Amino acid sequence: MVKENMTDMIRVKGAREHNLKDISLEIPRDKLVVFTGVSGSGKSSLAFGTLYAEAQRRYLESVSPYARRLFNQMNVPEVDSIEGLPPAVALQQQRSGTSTRSSVGSVTTLSNLLRMLFSRAGDYPPGQSIIYAEGFSFNTPEGACEECHGMGSVFEVNEATMVPDDTLSIRAGAIASWPRAWQGQNQRDILVSLGFDVDTAWKKLPKKQRDWILFTEETPTAPVYPGLSPEETALAIAKKRSPDYMGSFIGARAYVLKTFASSQSELMKKRVSKYMISKLCPVCAGKRLKKEALSVKFKGKDIAETSGMTLAELWELFSEAAWNEKDVKSEEKQLVIQRISTDMRSRISVMLELGLGYLTLDRSTPTLSPGELQRLRLSTQVHSNLFGVVYVLDEPSAGLHPADTEALLSILEKLKNAGNSIFVVEHEIEVIKRADWIIDVGPGAGEQGGQIIYSGTVAGLKKNTASVTGRFLSDTHSRPEHQPRIFKGHLRVRGAKRHNLKDVDVDFPLGVMTSVTGISGSGKSSLVSQVLVELLSKQLGMPTEILSESTAEGPLVDNSMPAGGKIISGADQISRLVVVDQRPIGRTPRSNLATYTGLFDHIRKRFADTPAAKKKRYDAGRFSFNLAKGRCSNCQGEGFVMVELLFLPSVYTPCPACGGTRYNPETLAVTYRDKNIAQVLEMTVEDACNFFDEDLQIYQGLNVVREVGLGYLRLGQSATELSGGEAQRIKLATELQKNNKGSSLYILDEPTTGLHPADVERLLLQLNRLVDSGNTVIVVEHDMQLIAQSDWVIDIGPGAGDLGGEVVFSGFPDELCKNANSKTAKYLKAYKNQ
Repeated sequence: MVKENMTDMIRVKGAREHNLKDISLEIPRDKLVVFTGVSGSGKSSLAFGTLYAEAQRRYLESVSPYARRLFNQMNVPEVDSIEGLPPAVALQQQRSGTSTRSSVGSVTTLSNLLRMLFSRAGDYPPGQSIIYAEGFSFNTPEGACEECHGMGSVFEVNEATMVPDDTLSIRAGAIASWPRAWQGQNQRDILVSLGFDVDTAWKKLPKKQRDWILFTEETPTAPVYPGLSPEETALAIAKKRSPDYMGSFIGARAYVLKTFASSQSELMKKRVSKYMISKLCPVCAGKRLKKEALSVKFKGKDIAETSGMTLAELWELFSEAAWNEKDVKSEEKQLVIQRISTDMRSRISVMLELGLGYLTLDRSTPTLSPGELQRLRLSTQVHSNLFGVVYVLDEPSAGLHPADTEALLSILEKLKNAGNSIFVVEHEIEVIKRADWIIDVGPGAGEQGGQIIYSGTVAGLKKNTASVTGRFLSDTHSRPEHQPRIFKGHLRVRGAKRHNLKDVDVDFPLGVMTSVTGISGSGKSSLVSQVLVELLSKQLGMPTEILSESTAEGPLVDNSMPAGGKIISGADQISRLVVVDQRPIGRTPRSNLATYTGLFDHIRKRFADTPAAKKKRYDAGRFSFNLAKGRCSNCQGEGFVMVELLFLPSVYTPCPACGGTRYNPETLAVTYRDKNIAQVLEMTVEDACNFFDEDLQIYQGLNVVREVGLGYLRLGQSATELSGGEAQRIKLATELQKNNKGSSLYILDEPTTGLHPADVERLLLQLNRLVDSGNTVIVVEHDMQLIAQSDWVIDIGPGAGDLGGEVVFSGFPDELCKNANSKTAKYLKAYKNQ
């Protein structure tokens, strides 16, 4: 280990967080320090779980107990001591929030400046009184359009959406939007009691009746006689026979809107959303604000139009000329414009340097990648001019083209030169090469990791034979040659339009693996994950299989902006479209790796087949922590309980009844090969492969999960603890387990996110398996390792935003290296020549 000046070191002793093996080390301050190692090795446990968590804990000790409740505190780390630790700021790879009301402008606070500018220095119509800053926000009652409540769109539910087949009768299910099963039957029975004809074709009913059934806001109550014919029902009512119950009617549209607005079930929301059409608000035309706010202009634009400009365009708008205009007669206005323009340009300049000039202020945060959001947060930190802080970043190069990574490194250098320490968890080789100090954690993942393999400079790591990372840094590391496969035809797209795509014509080869490349914001995801997905879904006439359990983050494609273009040939050669995205596999701790992949069903069956279970007549359901018969009654199968601490934040602690196992004692008494169900769920995938090595059905499923680089995850690991990259690879592993017949199209957006180069090699094996089975794989990717192993490359660009949106190159990877117009070419060439 290389030694630094002892007074400038952070000294860690006995770190045991997660899989860390009681490690001790010294880390230099005021340096760019990179924590690396294979996925799951323990580097995040050291950087975030130990160093940042301890820095946060120490800071919060100085804050009043009441104020601490406002912080989302991390757990107290398992470590003996840490000396010389400065205050820390964490910038993690977190998915953006689900609210469409959160935007680039709100994350960066630029919207606040813009509202102040329009309020104090905007051009008002004659006679209009001044509007305060909050009146220019669609998130406040003062500013939001009263028709759409600041959403910009209104939902329409009409007869065509709710009654897709008007030849059916109500009894036969004409009103498709009504709930299924008993609730739908209940509505039909109420209509019978109210005297409506439920057996005549919908289109033959009088329009007045149809309109009332669909659109009434009334909720009449009527006696219900289930199972009786209309005639028998009428007779029962006439004779005042006692009904089974009194039922309340709800109009079909009212049911859809109420369910979408108030249902706690994502499944129910998803179902009723099919009957809703999103339309531009007729009052504000999608601008989300009241007409009074929209009547105020700056440089001829209202605030909604200004917010729709890219950051690069705003930089020009707030040039010196903006506040030196002769027509601004008021000295106060001149001063406001000058101050705000200077501040805007100062903040935006950092964002432009980070390659974010293509973003607009009104871009909602759910549409941003985790990398884009992290860089926006990083820009605000640079502008804050803090000194003596440790910045802890989680894979800041994720989602970045190598050209943008260079800009990122220069920003990190600025932060370091300002007197700060930069700690980066990273897999990208180019970032590792630029580090002042490297801490390599490993050697493997999970239980096989958690040790310090190396701590020192880049030169020393290259020579370290025990380090997996060192192998990829070494100049002698061989780059495998790849012979492109032969195509089976082409999927031809013409006139593709969405966001910045400019009437793009592109041919995707079938039966091979294609990488779609280009700098961040060039239009890659718009082309592949949006336009291609939407056009092909329509062409195939079937719903896209998006491998995701939750829809809480919104639709994959923006239905309010239909994809332009068409597929002119090739769709007939595709039987399935599968999108393997990075959305969570579940939103609660009850969803985990074992449940999502279906392996838990087989494992529970093995326990149910044991002699002990059969003797007690336990079925497979007994071994589910979601069912009352097997789970702990104290924590309802959660494994933990919340403890209220008055003025301190509430804490979660293992359930005292089950000890965190989730099950009741009777269920835990049943064992399979000397392990109870809770102990099996605690196993890593690697350990479970050994445990179930003679059970072919379970072993094969586990082995696929291991082969995509997830052997370190526990079977029962909560879905909420998984990164986007881990969730994506679990979905890929689930798909690989299926009996694949070929002719499917798989679309993956940046599947190498969060992967060490060694794990990228493993991922490539699985993607090649899909292609070799007769399928087509299209990946949106920045990773040169994967691009070099592709059969075909389509490069989008040449720049970002309005400077992108065109096909720069389409051909073999080797040919791309020679293309002078591509910003990807020189990096691919450099990778191949390493």
